[in-house]
Amino acid sequence: MSRDSQRHYTVDDYFMVEEMSEVKHEYFNGEIFAMAGASLAHNEITANVLSEFRLQLRDANCGAYGSDLRIQTPSGLYTYPDVSVICGEAQLVPDRSDTATNPVILVEVLSEATEEYDRGDKFDLYKSIPALKHYILISQAEILVDHFERSEPDEWRLSSFRDRNDVVRISDPRLTLRLLEIFRRAV
Repeated sequence: MSRDSQRHYTVDDYFMVEEMSEVKHEYFNGEIFAMAGASLAHNEITANVLSEFRLQLRDANCGAYGSDLRIQTPSGLYTYPDVSVICGEAQLVPDRSDTATNPVILVEVLSEATEEYDRGDKFDLYKSIPALKHYILISQAEILVDHFERSEPDEWRLSSFRDRNDVVRISDPRLTLRLLEIFRRAV
């Protein structure tokens, strides 16, 4: 991500920039950041996870969404996770049909440029989402999936998976992600 400028933007300014731009941006604390494009491996992994979630959720009261759905956190971050899962009715930002506030699962595919941010500051901002139960980080450079599961309001349990035959089990909603499927044609 790169910073647009040092100017302080309002949320309305951000939405106007987004509507006129061909690239996506994140917004936080008055700043707008252009989001970089993604590699082929990143796109393969994202498509694989989204396909698995959509298939497994087809009869559930949950939906899986790609990176065109923007998420707003209570801490004021507006961002586009690689994959989001929302259960029940999507809670949308007033007057916005493209921005939800209640994901239960967020997935980010890591790159060299974003890994530190995704594991650090971004995760801290995501933690402010009351509905969020699972945060999944997937490496595109190696076989590695980190699954953070909220066990208490301020406690997150980490499970790491490094073997192609491992299976990530998500309790609520009930989902499984086989690493063999996640990394198919990607790593």
